[in-house]
Amino acid sequence: MKKHIPNIITGFNAVSGCIAIYLAFNNELVLAAAFIFLGAIFDFLDGFSARLLNAYSNIGKEMDSLADVISFGFAPTAIAYSLLSTIENKTIMDLVNGDLSAFIILIPFVMVIFSALRLAKFNLDERQTSSFIGMPTPSNALLWASLPLAATYGNIDFIQLITNSSSFIIFMSIFMSYLLVAEIPMFSFKIKSLKPKENIPQFSFIVILIGMFVGLRISAFAFIIPVYILISLLNNLFGKKK
Repeated sequence: MKKHIPNIITGFNAVSGCIAIYLAFNNELVLAAAFIFLGAIFDFLDGFSARLLNAYSNIGKEMDSLADVISFGFAPTAIAYSLLSTIENKTIMDLVNGDLSAFIILIPFVMVIFSALRLAKFNLDERQTSSFIGMPTPSNALLWASLPLAATYGNIDFIQLITNSSSFIIFMSIFMSYLLVAEIPMFSFKIKSLKPKENIPQFSFIVILIGMFVGLRISAFAFIIPVYILISLLNNLFGKKK
């Protein structure tokens, strides 16, 4: 029975993603964000339980990727689409009905393609055992989930401004799609020891994260992934080469 526990948790991740998609398409973006965060918790727990119970399987690995396409590929795309659709005051039905100018609202869907490609590459890439090459799909999802959350409950006008900008949504959809498959090393949160010198990116991120939440509160959510990207790039430039 224990060998099925990680897969059951992965199933909860997939269901969370489905609910997030439904909510996003109904413009309930804060609730959609909450279910993406919930999916991320299940995504952590399925791997944790697999290690704890020594219940690894090829089926589990493939199922995890399929669930991630839903929760961290399609769900954030649905949020981006909903934001852009609201700004442009257009829906997919406008395109179906012959309004070719509505094509612009389909641009966020490129993230689904690149998320699936990212996960397929990750499953085959033996270099990504202790770190990542390219943006992990959960990070991209958390970025999009953080925007409506910070715009609704935060106190920074800039966040509200960018979430109401077509140019920003389009640019970020394309830019994040690129980062998903880019050959750019990004640190993981696997801490093998408590020695700060061996985990500079991880500890730096945690310290900055605490500082952001103390100073910015809810608005800090919008800056988590940009800070992660920045620390990864700085670590590539100045970190110890192995």
